[in-house]
Amino acid sequence: MGAALALGERGRGRTAPNPNVGCVLVRDGRVVGRGWTQPGGRPHAEAMALDQAGAESRGATCFTTLEPCAHRSTRGPTCSDLLISAGVARVVAALGDPDPRTDGLGVARLRAEGIAVEIGVRADEARRSMAGFLTRRSFGRPHVTLKLATSLDGRIALASGESRWITGPEARAHAHLERARHEAILVGRGTWEADAPRLDVRLAGLEERSPQRVVLSGRHPHPSHSPVASGAPPSPDGRGRETREARRKGEGDPVTWLAEPAAIADLPGVDHLLVEGGAATAAAFLRADLVDRLLLYRAPVIIGGGLSAIGDIGLTDLAAAHGRWRLHDARGLGGDRLEVYERRRS
Repeated sequence: MGAALALGERGRGRTAPNPNVGCVLVRDGRVVGRGWTQPGGRPHAEAMALDQAGAESRGATCFTTLEPCAHRSTRGPTCSDLLISAGVARVVAALGDPDPRTDGLGVARLRAEGIAVEIGVRADEARRSMAGFLTRRSFGRPHVTLKLATSLDGRIALASGESRWITGPEARAHAHLERARHEAILVGRGTWEADAPRLDVRLAGLEERSPQRVVLSGRHPHPSHSPVASGAPPSPDGRGRETREARRKGEGDPVTWLAEPAAIADLPGVDHLLVEGGAATAAAFLRADLVDRLLLYRAPVIIGGGLSAIGDIGLTDLAAAHGRWRLHDARGLGGDRLEVYERRRS
């Protein structure tokens, strides 16, 4: 199952609206097939693994991170039917599929054909791996990661606004890998206009996985007055805008403008959203309780009277701040430190 989970991570940020599933087929103690959901959601992981295994699928055990689908589609046969036709003897799934078209039906279909089925192996890891799909199903919106790169005292820039670079190259490379795992990346209008961020992936071999670009306009909506609008940015303030725009790679790429954080629910094809700043935008998402995961990169520097990483989130009771976040991971990245926190939700 660990291998299946690792394979599923290959599709993260590329399979929406389908989940990023991983699958491994084992026969006589030997792996005979591997698969993961392909970009756009097809082929499914099980179909890919079965195709690789061929005749060796018969009598094999299928380890998959999600219950094999049971609902028919014009895009291909169901995975439960494919497993039955291939003659697998056993299916081990990490999670049941919450999609009502499959929920429990895939398991029932397999068992009706005499295939042994086990559910729940490494379920917590599977939930984390497929958080985008599951969050969309549970809350009707993307899974949101907020990325902060700060000094030890929580500053993101000098008082002058200078911020390049607080963290070192290893931390910045990791942040680009995170970009590649999200369908969309969001910054606030102030950051967009002041810094001209490229919002792309600059890691060799992963450049094509650059996410969609989204800007939170806040009180200065896009001229269309729509909560979600695509196209050119609103009128500039006249202070060197053309120079900054000329520096932005992919100037002709579409940009989606949102008037409020809640509008992320309407972003098409986005199950994983990475929010990168600035302080007002970070505060807006935290205030709306829309952040599911925190990436905190901290450099071993103290800035003092610089710019804070997060603005006011409306907290009036210190007790309410406790118990909301759990530490999931911590590691060194060069001279910096990364801490990953997850929002505690029922």
